[in-house]
Amino acid sequence: MRIVIAGAGEMGSHLAKMLSGNGHDITIVDKDPKALDVVGSLADIITVEGDSTAFATLRKASVRKCDLFIAVNHEENDNVVAATLAKQLGAKKSIARIDNEEYLEPNNKEIFIEMGIDYLFYPEKVAASEVINLLGHTSTTEYVDFSSGKLSLVVFKLDPASSLIGRKLSGFSEEEGLLAYRTVAISRGGQTIIPRPDECFMGGDTVYVIARQDAVREVMEFSGQSSIEIKNMMILGGSRIGIQIASALQDDVNVKLVDYSADWAYRLAEVLERTLIINEDGRNTEAMMEEGLSNMDAFVAVTGRSETNILTAMLAKRLGVKKVIAEVENMNYINLAESIGIDTIINKKLVTASNIFRFTMSTDVQAIKCLTGSDAEVLEFIVKPNSPATKSRIRDMDFPDDAIIGGIVRGDKVFIAVGNTEINAYDRVVVFAMRGSVGRVGYYFN
Repeated sequence: MRIVIAGAGEMGSHLAKMLSGNGHDITIVDKDPKALDVVGSLADIITVEGDSTAFATLRKASVRKCDLFIAVNHEENDNVVAATLAKQLGAKKSIARIDNEEYLEPNNKEIFIEMGIDYLFYPEKVAASEVINLLGHTSTTEYVDFSSGKLSLVVFKLDPASSLIGRKLSGFSEEEGLLAYRTVAISRGGQTIIPRPDECFMGGDTVYVIARQDAVREVMEFSGQSSIEIKNMMILGGSRIGIQIASALQDDVNVKLVDYSADWAYRLAEVLERTLIINEDGRNTEAMMEEGLSNMDAFVAVTGRSETNILTAMLAKRLGVKKVIAEVENMNYINLAESIGIDTIINKKLVTASNIFRFTMSTDVQAIKCLTGSDAEVLEFIVKPNSPATKSRIRDMDFPDDAIIGGIVRGDKVFIAVGNTEINAYDRVVVFAMRGSVGRVGYYFN
């Protein structure tokens, strides 16, 4: 697939690196030659210097021949204009990053479709939704629903108290009967393992489980951590993500939002009427303790500075806060943040990748989630008639070793997949796959 990316910032660079690694032809456009040099050194791509809202630049980038145009400039207006022009010049699909929730309202989205923009995405809104979802499942580090919740991916770190430690994984024997859940991956020592028979759980493992809706609560109990009800929470950072979280929860939870800017704190107080706004520097340990950090059920750090978020999250954990979530945009810091005990990491680049990646698939992908701290994705496919997956049982499919079929939804019926499971046309299939095998996995359902 030929893909043109407008914007060589952190998000554009991450997308270029990720997509070029999956065999796509990537061209990236930016005004800044230094930014282009940096991204050009990271991946095998073509760089074009110039303004992505200018016809001449877009023609130079050959957008008329591209299958997908992605606008991820810093300025929202530039993205809207660039995506519109690219579609008019011949791009088959055109998508744009936005920062305005109003654009996502159904009537307004129709206007952008008429302009030629196929899809709008707002990373901060999706990131905030993930945080809110996780606050409802406090014993997990990630939680993703598929097929309207009929199947879920539950991710948790094994606490020393977990009953799973030392036990063999189940779900590999055909004699086990109908399964309600199955472990599809384990992250251990910085490596993600697709488990095979005789694999045992170890303390500190991060475990990825596909579960039916009726088994989610049981799976969560295996973590060794008890779920908690969030009554008091603190948000550090009046960013777009912080505002979205506070706005969604302030009617049901006692929310304190801390921001270092006095002017911005006053503006936040006008917008978030039922949130207590505190003007303070989150790096000031004494001030955070005075504001009752140790009494919080949850702490969410979303300042936009990875270092500040990690340090304050560490403080919250040390003070006994039960659920700690931090936004970490520096990809190099993610493993560090997880290793020091931060419960959940939010990363807008991975959120964006999850939104965009499905547009690069030839198969009918209903959902895709790029997983934090793991070089893997979990995808939901709709199986096409006469596809390879419909012609044999799973064990005879010659499925890639670095991928595993977790579950199947067939109408109102839900199955956890085992070797003798048969897949039918139009089934919804949830697959866990290492990033390098995602393209090959799609072949089986196409």
